[in-house]
Amino acid sequence: MSEQPAVLSKLLRARRNPVVVQSVRSTGAAVVSYVVALQLSNEPAPLTAPLTALLVVQVTLYATVTTSVRRVNSVVAGVLIAIGFSALVGLTWWSLGLIILASLLVGHVVRVDEFVPEVAISAMLVLGVTQVGATAWDRVLETVIGAVVGLLFNLLVAPPVWVEPASRAIDDLAARMAALMTGMVEELSGRTTVAEAASRLHEARRLDNDIAGVDAALRQAEDSLRMNPRVREGLVFRLVLRTGLDTLEICAVVLRVSARALTDLAKARTEEEPLFSPPVTRAVQDLFGHMALAVHSFSRLVTAQVSPNAEEQERRLTAELRMARRSRDLLADLLLDQVRGAPAQWQLHGALLADADRVLDELDVDKRSQRLLEELDRHSRLRYERGRRVREAVRRVRSGRPS
Repeated sequence: MSEQPAVLSKLLRARRNPVVVQSVRSTGAAVVSYVVALQLSNEPAPLTAPLTALLVVQVTLYATVTTSVRRVNSVVAGVLIAIGFSALVGLTWWSLGLIILASLLVGHVVRVDEFVPEVAISAMLVLGVTQVGATAWDRVLETVIGAVVGLLFNLLVAPPVWVEPASRAIDDLAARMAALMTGMVEELSGRTTVAEAASRLHEARRLDNDIAGVDAALRQAEDSLRMNPRVREGLVFRLVLRTGLDTLEICAVVLRVSARALTDLAKARTEEEPLFSPPVTRAVQDLFGHMALAVHSFSRLVTAQVSPNAEEQERRLTAELRMARRSRDLLADLLLDQVRGAPAQWQLHGALLADADRVLDELDVDKRSQRLLEELDRHSRLRYERGRRVREAVRRVRSGRPS
């Protein structure tokens, strides 16, 4: 009996999983488009319709609309090229080469983007049949059927919103950054070797690949919020996540510079000599520990969807930043005393303090709010400019009409 609730819970989670939802929607659109094409097309197996629906029903409504237009354009362009060639030449090796070249060039001219090969594919398939005219327009009809069914599926069966996967990706990135900060300073208690410091530097460099993956997930989430009737204030969600990732990306770059400074410090001293004195080591560990917690709280603040939770995360972030700044001031005093005894390393010590200042400044709550307001203002201005250009175009059209 206890297993049944667990199974039901898994089924409910799978039902809400964006991947499962997208797979079911794509399958349903392909089947419906095939059934419709069987009734309207003369082809015995109109597979172009389900293929088009499968490609058109993208992850988001915004991508579906733009993809539908480009795909229909690519098929129509290929069919028209095939009709023109069929009136002049038959199917030979040189005519095949000409039609492929012409189709690829036309595909770039009509700007169908990723569907440029589809222009050549449509032209070759139509040119290779006996009755070019009938088959050509059947292929256009099937393509239109698949595109229309795909659009209707996105309007009637709402596409999934990919904000939650993007939020998880941002949280995972922040967790890796926090773990790297903690690992960098945990080694300071012993005799940190150059190889150990260099391994942390390589780990910091690998964050660039992680950021690229998070950016891809965030672009998908941004597209899922556009033109989605289920989402209110989609622009705010998009800007919160995007500005949050921008901040973490800056912090990752600064973290890589800090790892570089620690590696250079490890190279600049003897094998038996520690990187810092015990008081400085404790201060560095305390500073980076609070910075790691601040990064974690910042990601939770960015991805929080419930207002009370966001307020709680903001309080935690403010507290961690306050303690981190106290640790930074203490570390500055201790490093100043150490630099007086070893002035040759003052640049590297100063670099660590400057890097800490930059991270704390980027994570600051007030700066985050200011950045969000600036982005909202910028998007409002862009929206106003687009509306103004549309209104001016309408007025010019109306003024040009005969009275």
